[in-house]
Amino acid sequence: MSDDVIGPVYEGEVVDHGPRRERFARWWRHSSRVPLWLKDRAHLRGAVRELLVRLVWMPWRYARAVFRGLLAAFRWWRKWVKVTDYREAAQHQEKLADKFTEIRELTIFRWKITGGVLCLLVSSVIMVRLILGDGPLWITGAVLSLALAIIGRRRDRAAGRKAVFSGPRSLAWTMDPQVLIEAFRDAKLIGKDETLRLVQRAIRQGDGWALTVDLPATRKATDVIKNRDALASALAVDEVQLITERVRAGGGHAGRIALWVADKDPYASPPQRTPLLAAERWDVWRPAPFGRDARNRRINLPLVWTSLLIGAIPRQGKTFAARLAAAGLILDPHTRLYVADFKAGKDWDAASRVAHRFMSGDEREHVLSLVGWLDELVREVQGRYRRMRELDDLVCPESKVTPAMSRDPTLDMPITAVVIDEVQVPLEERAVIEIEGKRVAVGEHIGELLTWLAKKGPAAGIVLLLATQRPDSKTIPSGLRAVLGSRFALRVMDWRDSNIVLGEQMNTRGYDASRLLPSHKGVGILRPDGETGGDVLALTVRTDYMPNDDWRTICERARVLRQREGTLTGHAAGVDGVPLLQAVAAPPEVELPEPLASVLDYLDDHGDGRDFVPTAELVAALDVEPTKFGRQMSDLGCSPTRMRVDGAPQVRGYLVAEIRETGAALAA
Repeated sequence: MSDDVIGPVYEGEVVDHGPRRERFARWWRHSSRVPLWLKDRAHLRGAVRELLVRLVWMPWRYARAVFRGLLAAFRWWRKWVKVTDYREAAQHQEKLADKFTEIRELTIFRWKITGGVLCLLVSSVIMVRLILGDGPLWITGAVLSLALAIIGRRRDRAAGRKAVFSGPRSLAWTMDPQVLIEAFRDAKLIGKDETLRLVQRAIRQGDGWALTVDLPATRKATDVIKNRDALASALAVDEVQLITERVRAGGGHAGRIALWVADKDPYASPPQRTPLLAAERWDVWRPAPFGRDARNRRINLPLVWTSLLIGAIPRQGKTFAARLAAAGLILDPHTRLYVADFKAGKDWDAASRVAHRFMSGDEREHVLSLVGWLDELVREVQGRYRRMRELDDLVCPESKVTPAMSRDPTLDMPITAVVIDEVQVPLEERAVIEIEGKRVAVGEHIGELLTWLAKKGPAAGIVLLLATQRPDSKTIPSGLRAVLGSRFALRVMDWRDSNIVLGEQMNTRGYDASRLLPSHKGVGILRPDGETGGDVLALTVRTDYMPNDDWRTICERARVLRQREGTLTGHAAGVDGVPLLQAVAAPPEVELPEPLASVLDYLDDHGDGRDFVPTAELVAALDVEPTKFGRQMSDLGCSPTRMRVDGAPQVRGYLVAEIRETGAALAA
């Protein structure tokens, strides 16, 4: 075997560059300089379709650009011929009056130039057409249209290209932090140099956007709630879509506000059926389902240790709201019900199957029957307090009815609800009855009894539920309204009626039931007592829907429960035992002299909670001559005085108490 000669060995890599055609193809596919539509057939087809669309629409787009250019040229000529720049400079230097003559002369001169140029153009066109024909004119027109199209082409952020009406803003745009700050500034809720601190960014909650912000120092969340309409306008939404709530307790302070902006009107959808329809029974010590707020959160109403006043104009859902509150009481078989329907309709007839006392009517005998009921309840409350005093601390720790006490038949202290619909009927009754040797008006006596029960009854298990379609100071005594813990105002006529239901100055805090929309049936402002709204002062609620069929079903179910528990009593059991009081002849009414009678009528409607009324206000309201009015009031015994009103300088007027005392003395 012969030895082969082996030469040196080299390490390397074989690279086959291939033909130029393949190298060019690789570069074409991967180069960023080559458009995508030249690399792929699908993109090429899309580009061709887009080009064809552009070619089809190009004449129309060109015509619009020429039109916009023509408008831009016209605006420029108009400013030039009106000497706008010179006029604005003179106005800025406050010398417009001094320069008026010069401005007018320059304006006339520029109008002359315009007329001369137009005449020159017209003559030039005629001469060119006669000498050279239409060809040069067509060329000149094409060049001119191209120049106008260039001037009128759309350019982003160019002067004169911004639309005046930009169209509706989306809620996502509205919730942008910078836009929100500008809205607060436009609504005068923060200063030009102040800003907001975002506590919680805008997030979707239900059918809207929610966020929480901190106001600048010294700015209060209550001011935002009070000026909610201005903020809604700045955010370009309807005020019913904007919910403002102060954040309280551990996670809040006086300057922290929670906002929720709905996508659409939250009350436009149909109301929901009451959950009580599906409940076999209910515990009266649990808050009853009452409705939902704008964010579709469940709102429950406490039924024990409080009283409820419902006010509204007719056909706004007042009776429906009252029946919702009563349904939670009815479905507890251990409650006792007094139901008085002074509407004299059939809305409450189903309650007669479970009520301990029931009546429906608006005659005088019905009002006198109510007096007997209330006297019976006053004696019942007094008896309960006497019996509670004798119980040991384990059974009755705090002179208050407990759940165990209310269900103990041996103690006979059930939760007792007094439901009076159209309560203004008995309160306005002028018949006279004799009480302990004194003659008093029935309406006045009923007001005193209801006030006493509202004060002392809740701890003894007595619940008042009053509904009225006439919420004014003359109908509902101020002493009675002051002790009713829960208030619910559906739509009323003006802010005064709203304040009578919800409380004084509530409209200045941003809660005015007169601003509710007529289409929002069953929507009202609830001022809760207890844990209904947490720490909020008031909230807008849409009550649940409970038609007559559902109401009858609930009442029949409640009757079965009472029969099973053995708690069916009084009217529902066929026993009525309250004696009917007899009215006595009323003394003849004394007609008060004018203008005192008109002044008292005015104070009944507009003087609730006031100690002083200015003379100027009375003169304007009664449309009388000031000097004669002052002399007549002095002759009647009402002397004017001077007082400060809301920190303003002293004004001349009368003390309300003195006017009422004078009227009472003359009437006696």
